[in-house]
Amino acid sequence: MTAPPPAKPLTLQEWEALMENFQSGTGIEKWNSLDPSLTDHLLSSLLRKDFPLQLKFQLLVFFDEFSISIFHSENLNRLIEPLKTVIQSPPDAVHITPLFKEQFMISVTSVIVCFSEEDNVQTVMESLVELLLTVINRPNFGSDRHTRAIACECLRELERSKPCLLSDVVGHLWSLCQNERTHASQSYILLFTTVIHNIVDKKLSISILNTSLPLLPFNTPQCLNREDSGSGLNTKELRRALAFLLESPQVLTPCGMMEFVSMVISVVVALELQPSMLKVQLFGMIHSYDPLLCHVVLAMFMRFLDAFDGQEGEVSSRLLLISRESHHYLVFRLLAIHWLLGFNQLVSSKQSHIEKKIERGNEACSTFYPSLFDPLALKALKLDLLASCSVLSKKSDSDYKSSSRNGDVGLVDPVKVFEKGLLSVSSFKWLPPGSTEIAVAFRTFHKFLIAGSSHSDSDPSTTRNMLDSMIFRTLQAMLVNMTLESRRLVPVVAAFVDRLLSCKKHSWLGERLLQKFDEHLLPKVKMDYKLVYCFPIFDRIAENQTIPPRGLIALLTNFMIFLVEKHGPDTVMKSWSQGSRALGICRTMLVHHHSSRLFLRLSRLLAFTCLFFPDLEVRDNSRTYLRMLVCIPGKKLRDILSLGGTMLGISPSSHQTTFFNVQSPRPSQRFKTFKNLTSCIHFERLTPLLVKQFWSLSLSSLVVSNSKPAYMEGIRDLEPPNEENESSDSPNSQFIPETGRTNQPNEPLRVMDSKIAEILNTLRKYFSCIPDYRYMAGLKVSISCSLRFESNTFNRMLGINNTATAQEEIDTLPALYAILLHFSSAAPYGSIPSSHIPFLLGEPNSKDPASQNASLSIVPVGKESREEEKYRATVVVDLEPREPAPGIVDVHIETNTENGQIIQGQLQGITIGIEDMFLKAIVPSDIEENARPQYNFDLFTALWEACGSSSSTGRETFQLKGSKGIAAISGTQSVKLLDISANSLIQATERHLARFVVGVSGEPLIDAVWEGGIIQNVIWEDASPDATAIANYDAGPLRLTYNNEEYEKGVIINSRQSNLGCFLVLIFLPPRFHLLFQMEVGDVSTLVRIRTDHWPSLAYIDDYLEALYLSS
Repeated sequence: MTAPPPAKPLTLQEWEALMENFQSGTGIEKWNSLDPSLTDHLLSSLLRKDFPLQLKFQLLVFFDEFSISIFHSENLNRLIEPLKTVIQSPPDAVHITPLFKEQFMISVTSVIVCFSEEDNVQTVMESLVELLLTVINRPNFGSDRHTRAIACECLRELERSKPCLLSDVVGHLWSLCQNERTHASQSYILLFTTVIHNIVDKKLSISILNTSLPLLPFNTPQCLNREDSGSGLNTKELRRALAFLLESPQVLTPCGMMEFVSMVISVVVALELQPSMLKVQLFGMIHSYDPLLCHVVLAMFMRFLDAFDGQEGEVSSRLLLISRESHHYLVFRLLAIHWLLGFNQLVSSKQSHIEKKIERGNEACSTFYPSLFDPLALKALKLDLLASCSVLSKKSDSDYKSSSRNGDVGLVDPVKVFEKGLLSVSSFKWLPPGSTEIAVAFRTFHKFLIAGSSHSDSDPSTTRNMLDSMIFRTLQAMLVNMTLESRRLVPVVAAFVDRLLSCKKHSWLGERLLQKFDEHLLPKVKMDYKLVYCFPIFDRIAENQTIPPRGLIALLTNFMIFLVEKHGPDTVMKSWSQGSRALGICRTMLVHHHSSRLFLRLSRLLAFTCLFFPDLEVRDNSRTYLRMLVCIPGKKLRDILSLGGTMLGISPSSHQTTFFNVQSPRPSQRFKTFKNLTSCIHFERLTPLLVKQFWSLSLSSLVVSNSKPAYMEGIRDLEPPNEENESSDSPNSQFIPETGRTNQPNEPLRVMDSKIAEILNTLRKYFSCIPDYRYMAGLKVSISCSLRFESNTFNRMLGINNTATAQEEIDTLPALYAILLHFSSAAPYGSIPSSHIPFLLGEPNSKDPASQNASLSIVPVGKESREEEKYRATVVVDLEPREPAPGIVDVHIETNTENGQIIQGQLQGITIGIEDMFLKAIVPSDIEENARPQYNFDLFTALWEACGSSSSTGRETFQLKGSKGIAAISGTQSVKLLDISANSLIQATERHLARFVVGVSGEPLIDAVWEGGIIQNVIWEDASPDATAIANYDAGPLRLTYNNEEYEKGVIINSRQSNLGCFLVLIFLPPRFHLLFQMEVGDVSTLVRIRTDHWPSLAYIDDYLEALYLSS
């Protein structure tokens, strides 16, 4: 039996597809089911010489990333042999490069580390370690030094995953470190340090000088199989190893130094060695210009604080020098300030004998001040540093005074530090409120104010100490002066006070600031129109119950008097807005203070306002507040005012930042969307449609040519003459300027008689009255609808249990307030305006016995309909059609209930039919009333002729109103036979089409219509053939012949009846189209001839005529 042929290797495209599938997580099963396996394909492709090197790198990264999906612990040993082959292959710069070897080692090591917790991986790990030890066992070999460094890093990762894995060969590693002289020595040293660190951590009693065990072959140490820790450490040899390591920092990079020191510190602590050996070797790195080396020194300082006693000033000076040297990167300078902040907090936690040294070090506070040209971020951090230093040097006022008298200048005055520090951001006083410098300045205020206190409950500092501090007193006076001098900063000051009030620990500071404003700000403010800038501060004072309101009420009274005295024609809006805001502050006092504290002074203020203030709205509001203050008890008054502020999601606080007293709405928590609103809220047409139109003709699917037909183009702009357009003979050219018609060389001269000229004159005059909706308001179609809702269903939807009796039901009916209806439609109806309904009462339950008995009682005619109208609202939906087509208008409602709940949802849409598009033709304004019937008849005649198949109007275009747009008539015609008696047809026409009839001919039909008296102001014609210009009537029977064969065979419909006459119906279809009916009325049937310049409307006319006549 022959062996199967070897499997075909995967192509480059297949590998790319495979990696994409693994990245996206799709189609992985297909690749995992390959035979041979995906692992075999992967390893063989890595060894192929015809494989692109770039794709090999992608495969190495790929199997490293998806190692869990590709490999299993059983087949990991298959990685070692390909790795050994690649490492032992000489580099050729094409297929095998040093970079490829290094990436191969990294990927295989990463895979083995991922499976290091498996039980059967020990053999594979031993093979990998042995291979890597073989690579590094060539010290000082220059050509592969980078490869050896990568091998050391791989061994470090294996040592981290399995601590003490290399503990048996640690002596050989020490020897390799001593012999290595290339830049790879860093990797050797870090590998040796990692092994030493793990030995100390595991407390293994291992001789690190013993090299009796060979480096190769490698075997896993027995200590890895024991779970118990070691018995002790070989301290003497570990000290020697540590001394060797401390002599090698000069060969380490900053990143390597960070890793090295982090491990050495742990070894020093475990061996209980003197930290001074680290200090001697490493402290000098504080003077380097690398942030990582500075970080190493600070880490040592933090761990061995006592060993660095006396070095605090040197460290602070160095960090401060880094922050001041502008040639450093800004991030390094900012990092130095952060280190200083943490360093000061660390040193401040030491014992009291160190504090005097810190206080002497604070003499250098003058060097911490930010310079004028420092970046703003650096200024902010330096100001934070000054606030931190002020805590270390802060003393009580009595101690400070005594120290000043004794000439003690070793301590820093925190007030002077604060004032000098602000000089770097002094421009905040004239900058806009939103500037960054203002934010930095007020951040500094907050830092200095609470620097001596934290938010912890265990903090021993008390609020009384902060209130009595010199910083707080200085800041109080500064904020008062700032409010008086720069009123644009008032919102920022108010936000600063809010920040203090919102903090549980420091709310007393905010209250004390408001008391300071009440004592020193209110008497100093200038009475003018700019006083409104201070209203945010007044709002906070009015809200605070610890501040007596008499000062604020007196100020508002004087302000109202000022507004009354200064009122004039130019200050109407200003008086209204500022008076309204002043009343808003009065309302805030009513909400937050007891009425007894306000009654006398506030009632005088409100009485003066309602008597003398020039604005009516302000007088009415003040009168309302005055009546509430006099008539409603205090607690109930506060509840009412608070409920009024929160009912509709409006904040009860009167903090305004605009000119008007308009409280900003917030997202309401009572907002709710209902999906079943159609079950209780009904939006219906008042006049039902004759045809329930549930479909609409899509015109875009019918247009297959490049040129749009006339019904699609509708209206276009009047274009100047163009020789190329004029000479075009295309039959689709519907719009040609009249000015260029005489210059057309290819069009034969058209002879126009007086009849055609009269028709064209009539049409030109008529079309000039049709508005061009592109440049002006188009013709509107109004649909009358009604809105109502059922009380019981509505209550159940809201979860209200109504147990009222039938007599009490009228008083408990639900109501909707502020109803807003939004309309939208996919049909071409233009923008549909919304509708507003102020109030709507719910319909009572008609299923109650009481209501049923009431319905059986005798009531006057019309009273029942008037009762129903109370529970309905009439809504007119105005459409501006761009095309006469049926459609559906969607209705969305938003409204409020009595309890302030906001309801929104979708209602049942209303159907728009073709009959809604029927309008009367436009009559020019210069036509007198008695001449309009003749004008409508002449217009019908002209349009009938223009829409005919043999139209003599040709390619004539007509200008619309505004003289910008033109339109052409492209007519079509149809016919409809109705099997209906003459009496029924006349009654239906009088009921639905009377206003569109422009002419009636035939003596029998005229007699029948004349007696009804409904159709009036039309042209009445007799039945003689020469009396009508519309049709040539035949005295014989009416026929509808489909072809000549049927007629010859005698297939004649309606062969025995008399012709009574004819109706002429003219209907305008917005925006510019027409529908013409010529109804030849017989005894038992009627033949309707239809012509229109919008042929898609014919799709709806058959259903309309059948519903109009045959269903009656």
